[in-house]
Amino acid sequence: MSFSVVIAADVAVFLAAFAVTWLTTPVAIRYAVKHGALAEPNERSVHVRPTPYLGGAAMYLGFVAALVVAALIPALRPVFGGTQWIGVAISATVLFAVMLVDDLRDISPPAKVAGMVLAAGILSLLGVTMTYFRIPFAGLIVLSSDVAPLVTAVWVVVMCNAMNLIDGLDGLAAGVAAIAGLAMFLFAVRLQDLGLLGLDSLGPVLCVAVAGMALGFLRWNFHPARVFMGDAGAMLLGLLLAAATMLIGGRVDDAFSGQTFFFFAPLVIPIVILGIPVADMVVSFVRRLATGRSFASADREHLHHRLLELGHGPRRTVLMIYAWTVLLSCVVLVPTYTGRGNAIVPLALAAMALLIFAVFHPGNPKRPQVPVIGSPGKHVRGRPPVRRVTVAPEDTVTEEIKLPAGRR
Repeated sequence: MSFSVVIAADVAVFLAAFAVTWLTTPVAIRYAVKHGALAEPNERSVHVRPTPYLGGAAMYLGFVAALVVAALIPALRPVFGGTQWIGVAISATVLFAVMLVDDLRDISPPAKVAGMVLAAGILSLLGVTMTYFRIPFAGLIVLSSDVAPLVTAVWVVVMCNAMNLIDGLDGLAAGVAAIAGLAMFLFAVRLQDLGLLGLDSLGPVLCVAVAGMALGFLRWNFHPARVFMGDAGAMLLGLLLAAATMLIGGRVDDAFSGQTFFFFAPLVIPIVILGIPVADMVVSFVRRLATGRSFASADREHLHHRLLELGHGPRRTVLMIYAWTVLLSCVVLVPTYTGRGNAIVPLALAAMALLIFAVFHPGNPKRPQVPVIGSPGKHVRGRPPVRRVTVAPEDTVTEEIKLPAGRR
């Protein structure tokens, strides 16, 4: 089988996920508005009007379309020779269903964690686990059948929460997921080209599916967003990225990393690509642990909130985080494809310049970026009265919120 044919098949999978998500998102918007499944502005939100909250359903349909198209393409049939694709399909469906209930009704944090662990258990049972875990400078660890399910569960919970926590601004989670998916796909292609990853790996297919879903949804989610992905969409992206990283980085026992950074394990490289959401999640965990709060408690101290407080607007904040994600991806990909370690020097300079810009060139630090005054709440149902929304200290507007009639 020609390597170029496999790449062309992966592109077809990407287009299928992109097109179906793009086309079905307006349907999800109409359904959410009709049934009152709307995110209400609260003290932590940036949006100032109720926004449909079921974009994750369109993303799930995009994922299903990607799997169907991949199964129909002869070049990708080896990918479906085992049980891994079944594990991904079932676990994604289970997690999506659990989080969709949370989007509609709100379930407890332990119940959500149980859903993630259940999805991870399905992955592990059907063969989607890490096999190798290389610690830089420490050597290769081969995970036993007893330890692999635990590592899989931890990794799934980490990735799902990382994507969920970064989903705080219009287009942020979708854009970061799209960049990460494309970057990991390029890394997987390089491994396949060198014979270190089999052409029957499901990992690259999941990467292009994530990228297609995220970009198709981003059309409707970029600021000002017409729809939110909700926990169902964010957790689905996290699960698929977790599975992809395990099937790419966790299945390579070679220390390859562009023949330059030999100390990077293949599993560490996807973590670098996803450095922004993973780092934000780790810092959030440590911060809440240090202050004695529950990890499930919400706050306004994430990276995107910090940038907003510096005076950067929502769009600029999102674009800066996109840029950092691209730079982290290039730190991995450029040496991997060129074999030259000094290739990261201009990338490091660009990252430093972006950091300096973020800190010392705020838009208007005296103008609050999250100005909504209202009662906390995730959803709004029924027809509330006219409410006053404070947009800035010097500007006050009265907004009529028109919602369908229904049960409060």
